Amino acid sequence: MVPILSENPLLLLFLVAALGYGVGNIPIRGSKLGVAAVLFIGLAFGALDESLRIPNIIFLLGLSIFVYTIGLSSGSGFFKAFKQEGVKNAGFVLASLLFAALLTVALHLLLKFNPTQSAGIFAGANTNTPALAGLLDTINRTGASTQINSQVEEAVVGYSLSYPMGVFGVMLAILMVQRMFKIDYQAEAYSLRNTYVLDQSIKTITVEVTSTELAALSIRELVRKHGWTLVFGRLKRGQTFQLCNWDTHLLQGDLVAVVGKEEELEEVIKVLGKISEIIISQEPSEYEIQRIFVSNPMVTGQNLASLNLNEQYSAIITRVTRGDVDLLARGDTVLELGDRIRMVGHQQDLPVLKKLFGDSYQALSQINLLSFGLGMALGLLLGMISFQLPGNVTFKLGFAGGPLIVGLILGALRRTGPVVWTLPYSANLTLRQIGLIFLLATVGIRSGHTFFGTLSEGEGGWIFLAGTLVSFLTAMVMLGIGYKWFRIPFSLLTGMVSNQPAILEFATSQSKNALPNFGYSIAFPISIILKIVIVQILYTLLP
Repeated sequence: MVPILSENPLLLLFLVAALGYGVGNIPIRGSKLGVAAVLFIGLAFGALDESLRIPNIIFLLGLSIFVYTIGLSSGSGFFKAFKQEGVKNAGFVLASLLFAALLTVALHLLLKFNPTQSAGIFAGANTNTPALAGLLDTINRTGASTQINSQVEEAVVGYSLSYPMGVFGVMLAILMVQRMFKIDYQAEAYSLRNTYVLDQSIKTITVEVTSTELAALSIRELVRKHGWTLVFGRLKRGQTFQLCNWDTHLLQGDLVAVVGKEEELEEVIKVLGKISEIIISQEPSEYEIQRIFVSNPMVTGQNLASLNLNEQYSAIITRVTRGDVDLLARGDTVLELGDRIRMVGHQQDLPVLKKLFGDSYQALSQINLLSFGLGMALGLLLGMISFQLPGNVTFKLGFAGGPLIVGLILGALRRTGPVVWTLPYSANLTLRQIGLIFLLATVGIRSGHTFFGTLSEGEGGWIFLAGTLVSFLTAMVMLGIGYKWFRIPFSLLTGMVSNQPAILEFATSQSKNALPNFGYSIAFPISIILKIVIVQILYTLLP
């Protein structure tokens, strides 16, 4: 078996990927390792024989694709969060990582690890694969040719032995701190309900207008007066149907379809009249409801207001579904490739509107290789630039940092003229997972022999202990400081310290709302850049 795998590296790669993916989906005490299990299966295969190897180009390909797609999907959220509370959020993330770095330095000096092991421990305790990738990239670029292989193996051993407690240590810290401060997740969610879109399902109701005082006000004036974030759809007046617009005046006896969150819909009912048993969307009329895929690049990156649909067509977009999330369609809602829009439109206009938005599932399955290739090339070029730090220390962003930063910028821009930088939601996730699997399988197989050798020699226990202390103590201290000093809601904090999807899933199960997801999206782009830089500095400066 070993000779066959040694002579067929692609067979080895996909065998490890398949087994790792299967093991990663096995629940362990309510949590799953996910794609990270590919690394551990790779370590097991690598331990079989030193001759088992995957070409390094597979590693570099997986790394660059992985971080670039992360950047594309996080770009808009990263810069939006940075504008709102960027200094506070960036300060918290920086303080957290500096604390972890200082703790790593102390353990390095106390336990006499070598720099590659300590840098690997830092990356593993933070369960951050891009940081490990950045470290391995630095070793390959700057290490002595005779020591590169051994240093790569030492870094991966430090990462792999620290990784498990990088997950479970943070989970334990969340449990302990939430009990210490007696966190009321429901109260937090209620206080933040107007800032973040939480688990508030969007519904459509039909309201019968009974108030006689509304005729003087247009829908635009009603929305401004009450601060509503709603969409008014079909209107039935007598036996005729029409679509609402901002200038529509509601009259007594009208039946109007309103789309929004439950809390606001209750307010609408009080103001307009009463809920009707008639569902006007089911009434026969010249207006129909259609779900349309956004596959036309020409409308991607534009907000709904700029499309001027109401002026050109008899149609209204009420919802936008992105992934598994329903978004209320507002003027500032920006369309992405792969979005599904729910539209109410006149039968004559719907064919034209379908053509406008594309409505092609096949087109969504294709990747624009022009924009994808250009973006990747720009990222790789940025990664080749050397930066000078104080103390005559130079570093490069490399295959990890360069594509990530370019991905963030292009993800925020969304498009430049006719070039759409973003990828369809499903295509982005698929490419990201493929890149991560290539990366983890290659690293695991390359380092398996040294990993188990270190464990058998007894040194692995100290590395495991160091990783435990770094992850657990960092999470404990930063959760306390973030909640008491930075005044960040605890639900958001748990997402901000979630270095790994399993931790995020655990945090969400504790809060029973989506706030940890927002914290994760705020901190992740900032932390991933800082971790890549810090891990290279540790490797360079540690004695």
